[in-house]
Amino acid sequence: MKIFETKFWKVELNKDQAYLGRCVIFLKRNCGDLADLNKDEILDFLNVVKKLEDKIRISFGATMFNWTCLMNDAYKSDNPKPQVHWHCRPRYKDIIEFEGIKFEDTEFAHHYNNKRHLEIDKEVLNKIANKIKGKILK
Repeated sequence: MKIFETKFWKVELNKDQAYLGRCVIFLKRNCGDLADLNKDEILDFLNVVKKLEDKIRISFGATMFNWTCLMNDAYKSDNPKPQVHWHCRPRYKDIIEFEGIKFEDTEFAHHYNNKRHLEIDKEVLNKIANKIKGKILK
């Protein structure tokens, strides 16, 4: 579910919302290594970070953010095709309730737990996306 895009990057809400507001940021061109990003892509990515963190702080009051660019899964196949992308996991000191769901960051101030998963229904996912986008909720 698209949140926004820039000339070089596309930001999508992840269906896994164990960390409320979790997004994946994809480079629009094929590129398998961070070292191959050009200056314009890097500068644009910094603008994406600022814009996305601001939107999620305003929407849900995130305390801080974990950013990762791992690409490990690409190498599980015999013919790997890694693609530069980032995961943004908002972190919360306090429990956040949204649409009747309590989001609790039990590892706050520690490394995120990559085994935690919370897939929510599409209607709530749409409401999360719309809130981040700054659209009015009914």
